[in-house]
Formats: sequence, C-alpha cells, structure tokens
Amino acid sequence: MTMTALGEPCVLLKLGEIVLKGKNREQFEVRLRANIKHALSGFQIDLRQRHGVIALFLPEGTGVEVAEAVAKRVSEVPGIVLVHLAWRVAKDPSVVTKAALELVRETPEAARKASFAVRSRRRDKRFPMTSAELDWHVGSEINDTYGLPVNLKHPELTVSIEVDRDEVFVYVDNRPGQGGLPVGTSGRGLALLSGGIDSPVAAYRMMRRGLRVDFLHFSGIPFTTTESIYKAYALVRRLDAFQGRSRLWVVPFGKAQQSIRTSGSDRLAMIAQRRLMLKTAEEVAHRHKATALITGDSLGQVSSQTMANIAAQDSATDLPILRPLIGLDKMEVIAEARRIGTLAISELPDEDCCTILASRQPELAAKIEDLKLIEKRLDAEELAVQLADSIQAYKLDA
Repeated sequence: MTMTALGEPCVLLKLGEIVLKGKNREQFEVRLRANIKHALSGFQIDLRQRHGVIALFLPEGTGVEVAEAVAKRVSEVPGIVLVHLAWRVAKDPSVVTKAALELVRETPEAARKASFAVRSRRRDKRFPMTSAELDWHVGSEINDTYGLPVNLKHPELTVSIEVDRDEVFVYVDNRPGQGGLPVGTSGRGLALLSGGIDSPVAAYRMMRRGLRVDFLHFSGIPFTTTESIYKAYALVRRLDAFQGRSRLWVVPFGKAQQSIRTSGSDRLAMIAQRRLMLKTAEEVAHRHKATALITGDSLGQVSSQTMANIAAQDSATDLPILRPLIGLDKMEVIAEARRIGTLAISELPDEDCCTILASRQPELAAKIEDLKLIEKRLDAEELAVQLADSIQAYKLDA
C-alpha cells in the first residue's frame, strides 16, 4: 500500500471482553493503555480512546510502512480483539469515497474481481449521511469504477467506514488481536518453564487472562549442559512480546536430583522431583509476590500427569497451581505453540533435566504418604529454601 494525499495512516484497536466489565471497566482500560504504550515505546504515538475503540495516530507525514509496523507490534498485546490499519480522512463524503476507491484499487481482491461489501458505522450522528446511505454511495462508486460484484452476506472484501467525532476512518485491513484481558489485571504468577512445547503455551494462556507471568527454569547443571538455559531464555524473549518486563530465574537442580535418586523408590523419583520443584517455586513465588504457580500439565499426557499423580503434586504447595492446558491434546498445544511463535524454539535439541530421573516403570498412582517419607529423608522443605537461594536471574536484553 502506498501513501497518498487522501489521508494519514493510523491504527484502530477494538476491545472485546473489557467492554463487559461494568463498573470495573475503567481500570482494565487504564492497564491496557499502559501496556500499549509500553509495547510501542519505540514509536511516536498519540493514543486516543473513544467508545470502545482506541485510535493510534502517528506524526504527520508518517509512511504506511511505519503504521504497518505499529499494527503488527500492537496485535501481540492481550486485551485487543481486532487491529485495523486505517486511513484517517476528512468528514466529507467525497473524500471518504476517494479514500475507499484508492484502498480497493490497491487490494489483490480488486484485481481478481472479488465480491465486496461496504460496512459503515457512525459514532457521530451529525454526519450528513446515514450509515445505509453511505454504504450505498461508496458501494456504487466501487462497483462502477472496478466492476466488482456486491455480496452483502458473504463478501470476499469488506470496506469499513467509521465516522468519528473529528474524522472518518476507512480500512480494508482486518487482523486478529490476542483477545483476553490486559496483562496485569489479574495479579502475578510464576510459570515453571521447561524447554518443551507445553509450558510456554501455558504461560501465554495465563497472560491472556490478565496474569503477569514470571518464569522459573530448572537446569540439570552440573550434570547437563547450559543448552536448556539458552532455550528457556529464548522462549522468555518470545513470550515477552505479549507482556513486557518479563523475568527469568534459573535453578541449578542437578545435585538435588542426585539426592532424590538415592533417597527413594525409582518408581517415585519423578513425582518426588516434581514436588520438590513446586516447593522451590512456591518459595520463589513468595519472595517475588506471585500468588499462583503455572504448569503445562495436560491430563494423561505422561505418567506424572495422571489424575492421582497430579493430586499428589498439588499437596506439595499451598499456592494454587494453574494448568490451562489440562484438557487439551498434544496437537492442539502444538498448533497454539506454532501460532504464538514458540514451537520452533521448543523443538531445538537440549538436555532436559527431567530425563535424569526417568524410570522404565514410572508410578502412575503415587501415594502421598510414600512421597512424604522420601521428603523427610531429603529434608525437602529446607532443600527448597536452599534451591531458591541459589537461583540465578537472567535479564532480557533491551
């Protein structure tokens, strides 16, 4: 799309679930605006909100390529349902029509004679045409100029017109946002981040529910390499696009795993390890004011995620454990990981610390009493504090 004298490019953001919040709506909108400004800190933006729509105006003379970059970046901010790259034009029917014709001319749909419809909305009822009249007027010009067939029910191309207080927005661009709630409106959680596919998706899903997520990675060091740390760092970098200001801590867990191996049944080692991870995460969460833990568990996916073993893990901590993937199958998780951009990172090879204690015959229904005997021999409560003391913070590059 090229820049013309018809108008200035801008970006329109449509809100979804936030508009249902009633008396609490304002605090959600305040948080969303702050998140948008943080995400667009590298751009010059004039943010204005009107009737459930946020308009992002750019400095006069800004090219469409900059507006495109703004639209792409802000589409990753949770709390926004739709993102439109629009033209901002004068409140004059003839100018609106010219802008619509120019937009249609530059779309691939026009070249292949796709069906179209015009959808108008007037937030300013003082505009001299009704929405229906504007639809007919602009639609007739498009049909006469390009010969495109009209299809009001299922158009291949939709020209949208929004009449606002000071200007009119015209666009054909219609890209999805992340939906959900603004990050920071639901508190803070701590995600147990492995190098696998599931836990990054679980963290993302909780961000979409308004939770600010910090990350805790357990490394098998000194018995594994640092590859898993590099993967965890790369995953947090990608997930940071959805919330900003992410924090990653790494626990050197290898020696604790060695202690578990010598302290109990081989069949219980994996669940004992998971419980120690949760106890350590709980200690870290308390220190950093997180009120919930997040895992990538999916019911029945592996032996540690049977119903009995999940219950055995829950009793290890007093904090709620959020499992947003609990009812998803692996293909659904993979599809979401691909969409949010974490799949390729998760598929990189590394040495997962969990494989150190993998058993040929894992326990499918661990008894809490047996696990507590192992923890007593380990002095698990004190060990969790020591592990929390040993965490290393990894700061994301600016």
